[in-house]
Amino acid sequence: MPASRKTSEGNDVTGIPGGDIARVGVVGCGQMGAGIAEVCARAGLDVKVAETTGEALEIGRTRLFNSLAKAADRGKISEAERDDTQARLSFTTDLGEFADRDLVIEAVVENEQVKTEIFQVLDQVVTRPDAILASNTSSIPLVKLAVATSRPDHVVGIHFFNPAPVQQLVELIPALTTSEGTLSRAQAFAEKALGKHAIRAQDRSGFVVNALLVPYLLSAIRMFESGIASREDIDNGMELGCAHPMG
Repeated sequence: MPASRKTSEGNDVTGIPGGDIARVGVVGCGQMGAGIAEVCARAGLDVKVAETTGEALEIGRTRLFNSLAKAADRGKISEAERDDTQARLSFTTDLGEFADRDLVIEAVVENEQVKTEIFQVLDQVVTRPDAILASNTSSIPLVKLAVATSRPDHVVGIHFFNPAPVQQLVELIPALTTSEGTLSRAQAFAEKALGKHAIRAQDRSGFVVNALLVPYLLSAIRMFESGIASREDIDNGMELGCAHPMG
């Protein structure tokens, strides 16, 4: 029988899929936010999703539930798993409802001011002292978001790839202020709770994947513009010669 594990508040989390992370909040229910929420809920975690308006929330809810329905139709999950996953999801337009979250993942538009304002609000409303505030940003320096809070040691980047339910990679990006404990908990969450493969990157532009991807895409554009090869042959070359399924 496994040893009892408790949070700093004394709650027993033995057997919970995320270890000490059992309650997740996701800010934003667009393409990435909905995908991240789906991944977390399918992993057995309690997930609350926030959007700015009721209309945006309903669009996001429909997107998320349609994705689960397709997964069930394709045999990726059973109908019972679909229903159980939906039951673990709740939706709100009030970030104040994130007070009890162990981890909050921000997944809104890639705008530094918008993200900073969200982190300032989360810093005020998330009451758990050991809660992790994470961003799904692909380009904004994490340290800028971290210093906007009173808990910069608990801020980290958890960068998922689209579509989140399919893509196995997650980039973990510590700010200069991020504690090793926060980074280790984020890695355990990504790997043990979600079953993803996590890599660590320094807090620099593009992190790992986009820093490699952008020059590669620019080379393909220049090759096409120079008439070296057709668009189709460039795609086929990367798909068949380099095993890049999306070209």
